[in-house]
Amino acid sequence: MKLVLKLEELGLLILFSFIYFNYFNGACGLFLSLFFVPDVSFILYIITKKMGAIAYNIFHHKGVMALLILVGLFLKNNLVVEVGLIFMAHSCFDRVAGYGLKYLDNFDHTHLGWIGKSKHKNT
Repeated sequence: MKLVLKLEELGLLILFSFIYFNYFNGACGLFLSLFFVPDVSFILYIITKKMGAIAYNIFHHKGVMALLILVGLFLKNNLVVEVGLIFMAHSCFDRVAGYGLKYLDNFDHTHLGWIGKSKHKNT
């Protein structure tokens, strides 16, 4: 992935983390305990590639996380907002590492290009 995209995602990671820690003082334990929870969706790859990709995409899609944050704000439910911010920060973290949303054909095929052993397929 291009350096500019990684820098953009790093900026968003810092932004969402700053918002979280600025508005939810003392919630470091929740942040740390939930930050990698979206990656649990990898387990569904054991069942099928399609199920794994769909689960991964749901837990890493920024639109889904933005909707979660908005629902939390609308319902005045801080926990929902916190989870949305944590998962949004996690999605940005993954993008900085080069991981994008998954296509259904192959774990290494993401919307940002090929990763891992298949990286050579990027043209």
